[in-house]
Amino acid sequence: MVSACLLGEKCRYDGKGYLLPSLVTSLQGYKVLPICPEVMGGLSVPRPPCEIKGGDGMKVWQGTAGVFTEQGQDLTEVFQKGAYKTLKLAVTTGAQTAILKEKSPSCGCYTIYDGSFCNCLIPGVGVTTALLKKNKIQVVTHTEWLEKRRDHFD
Repeated sequence: MVSACLLGEKCRYDGKGYLLPSLVTSLQGYKVLPICPEVMGGLSVPRPPCEIKGGDGMKVWQGTAGVFTEQGQDLTEVFQKGAYKTLKLAVTTGAQTAILKEKSPSCGCYTIYDGSFCNCLIPGVGVTTALLKKNKIQVVTHTEWLEKRRDHFD
């Protein structure tokens, strides 16, 4: 599974995507499942930016943190719904690795924004990343995938 935005799909909150030709090339020979947990959860493109307040994705699943817009709208359940759909897709297709977009409140692998909407990063994982890891799906950033030349993840 790969974050769809990393494959150039315009599904980010701001309606943009990234096209990473080196990532696309490195995925040749693999069955690639583009995913966007936020869209899968029911959010539109574009949409207001969201951040996790009170912790990270692990804390969201523990019920001690939530995902909010800058205006304070609680979208925690929508993010959880998208994470569940992503996990279901991984299980039904046998996906073992997810290459996800760092810093995202859904897909962040090591860092996320701190919930203050001040462009401050903290250590932590996104909501989908947390659920995938809890269910033994390997989660990596596109940088890790490219640096390790994907062989490490086979």
